[in-house]
Amino acid sequence: ACQERGQRTVAVYSDADRAALHVRYADQAYRIGPPPARESYLNIPAVIEAALASGAEAVHPGYGFLSENEEFAAAVQDVGLAWVGPPPAAIRAMGDKVQARRTMIAAGVPVVPGSDSAPGCDPCAGLSDAEALAAAKDLGYPVLVKAAAGGGGKGMRTVMEPSELPRALAAARREAKSAFGDDNVYLEKLITRARHIEIQVLADSFGNCIHLGERECSIQRRHQKLIEEAPSVAVTPELRAQMGEIAVRAAQAVSYSNAGTVEFLLDRAGSFYFLEMNTRLQVEHPVTELVTGVDIVKEQLALAAG
Repeated sequence: ACQERGQRTVAVYSDADRAALHVRYADQAYRIGPPPARESYLNIPAVIEAALASGAEAVHPGYGFLSENEEFAAAVQDVGLAWVGPPPAAIRAMGDKVQARRTMIAAGVPVVPGSDSAPGCDPCAGLSDAEALAAAKDLGYPVLVKAAAGGGGKGMRTVMEPSELPRALAAARREAKSAFGDDNVYLEKLITRARHIEIQVLADSFGNCIHLGERECSIQRRHQKLIEEAPSVAVTPELRAQMGEIAVRAAQAVSYSNAGTVEFLLDRAGSFYFLEMNTRLQVEHPVTELVTGVDIVKEQLALAAG
């Protein structure tokens, strides 16, 4: 995308990736550390140092490592570089799943019924076993235990009946603490046999936002997507317009800009519920590009340039 726009590129690499394709493809390449990611690709000062040393004007975070890290986004902007992604505040707003749900509820975006929608319940302070049992009873089984700071299926457990809940809570907290450094969990009603539909959005820094339709990623293994399909066979033109409008509303509720993806669950009755927002380019973005003819990365660069 940069080459087609006439822009020079700078790659960073760890010792393990010295001969990687992206390193050979770029105009310049800078070593940022040894193979362990925490000493290279997750090392914010090293990435910033390479960007400044190269004379770069902007940083594109890709779709892994630091791509949804608000501290990295802020650090890039603090040294006067353009960040090819959403504002740090939007990353933060959508990164905490409980807070994101509350923001969506306030914006009129439908969410899956959960423990955090009960009056007076504050799951951010940590849902106790007793509170979880009471919330699960109100929601009705089956339920999902979910990590407040989670993603990718980590810190998530399915619970079919009350006797399973204490063990599931303990396991989810332990996994969440290990993966995200935060052991807070909340409950959601489990929507059985739901389809997983995600809407690609693009927003500029002037308040304008559009969607590029949906991708369906219902075929998963261990909460990891196996197949992405567009358009979805379950989404009618009317439903597409409705989901797209809600996805745009969700993005605008956090003053979003650049590319992002709003994920929904679609039940068998045709109702849909906000799941989360990916505040970055997703690895599956070419599926939408092939269907729409829009080069999303080129759009990201244009949006970041104002």
